[in-house]
Amino acid sequence: MTNDNDDLNLLFADEDDQPAPRAPTSPPWKIMIVDDEPAMHEVTTLALNGIRFHDRDLRFIHCYSGADAREAILQHPDTAVILLDVVMESDHAGLDVARYVREVANNQGVRIVLRTGQPGQAPERRVIIDYDINDYKEKTELTSSKLFTLIYSCLRAYRDIETIERSKQGLVRVIESSADIFQLSAVDRFAGCVLEQLAALLGAHPGVLYLAGKSELSGLAAQMETGVWQAIAGTGDYRTLEGKPIDNLLDEDRLALLKQAQEKRSNVFADGVFVGYFEDRIGHRNLLLVDGVEHMDALDRYLVDIFTRNVSIAFENVHLHKDIEETQSEIVYMLGEAVERRSRETGYHVKRVAEISRLLALSVGMSAEEAEVLRLASPLHDLGKIAIPDAILNKPGRHTPEEQVIMRTHAEIGYQMLRNSKRRILQAAAIVAHEHHERWDGAGYPRGLAGEDIHIYGRITAVADVFDAVGSVRCYKDAWPLEKIQALFTEERGRHFDPTLVDILFDKIDDIIAIRERLPDR
Repeated sequence: MTNDNDDLNLLFADEDDQPAPRAPTSPPWKIMIVDDEPAMHEVTTLALNGIRFHDRDLRFIHCYSGADAREAILQHPDTAVILLDVVMESDHAGLDVARYVREVANNQGVRIVLRTGQPGQAPERRVIIDYDINDYKEKTELTSSKLFTLIYSCLRAYRDIETIERSKQGLVRVIESSADIFQLSAVDRFAGCVLEQLAALLGAHPGVLYLAGKSELSGLAAQMETGVWQAIAGTGDYRTLEGKPIDNLLDEDRLALLKQAQEKRSNVFADGVFVGYFEDRIGHRNLLLVDGVEHMDALDRYLVDIFTRNVSIAFENVHLHKDIEETQSEIVYMLGEAVERRSRETGYHVKRVAEISRLLALSVGMSAEEAEVLRLASPLHDLGKIAIPDAILNKPGRHTPEEQVIMRTHAEIGYQMLRNSKRRILQAAAIVAHEHHERWDGAGYPRGLAGEDIHIYGRITAVADVFDAVGSVRCYKDAWPLEKIQALFTEERGRHFDPTLVDILFDKIDDIIAIRERLPDR
């Protein structure tokens, strides 16, 4: 066989099938030749030598029996075309391979072309009806130009099937990714999830950087144009930029792309760098930079556009959720501080208890989300004191037995005030208020619970509350030095306090002291 160069030139002049060149690393199309005659392998590769489709080379996989072909299709599921001889080790070996590919290997994408030198062995009409093949040719009719035309049309069909499948899988990923980000409420975790999902969509490699306007900016156009961009989350090469302004940390080319996306209010892709632009109805503007994207075709852009629209909606929800959480947190702190002020304490006791509780919760193995719930709930541990008479609450000396009974009712009162709330934070606060005066040995109040019958929220808050209280000035005492505090917890380990939490307290003592130094009494 000889190549018909005129036919080749004519076919390759079809501009509709000549997209923009792909990266040179694009993998070749796999063509599997299945034939027991070595000469058919040689003449086929000779006829197709040098052919490129969609700017990708051809790679030939040679099989000399049906058994070889069955093994090869499992090793190369991304084979585009199989040129399959009918008669090999048996009269129907090729037909058995065709059925195996579709029904056992479950490969519906590969294009199968039966080639036979003995057409009577497998009548064409019956084969077409009974087997899922794509073409049936007699070997004698496949001239060089016809073989090229056959391969070219098969590759075009395989490419389209591949595109449809990639589109379907891409849309599935968009839906799954969108569902993931809609479940997140914290801005940093949201940003990190966006990075992962978009990187998966684009197949990006070296790094991804999420940028958001500083929180003190309202997100209006003028402010964003003259404001400072700050990294919220990063991966790969950009991980070290988290929390930093990036205007002087990125090179000029990337900064120019960021500016271009901001000015156009749209996504930008150039020189392997993708910049996603997000804007929500609240006015927040956000940019996502993905570095190392080798190729973005029309399908990639379409999928990313869908994804970014969902991200914009989700980002708006994150900010609304954040505003609600911050409002709840503010109210909780205000209530906690109101109780402290009634006790003539104007320090940051409730905030320190909150931060210490969160630290202990994380150290004992709680998830970040649950530890945050405890941080927001623990400031209400003494809410019930709001019902205690001033004369008892602010008495500088020791309480009488009668006064002590009244004082201890604050745990039950706080619980009753909070127990009917359907809000997760206030439900946790009800537990904390009720159980933070229970003791590990069962000698606490109001119910005399012991050991792990005391909720972990109550056990943690008890440690945080006592540690901070004895280390702070009160109307009835001076602040204790650290050595005296540590001696108290050593003595009460396994009696008043959960021994595991005491061990964690000592292990994290430097971090706890740092919290006290950061939030000193006013």
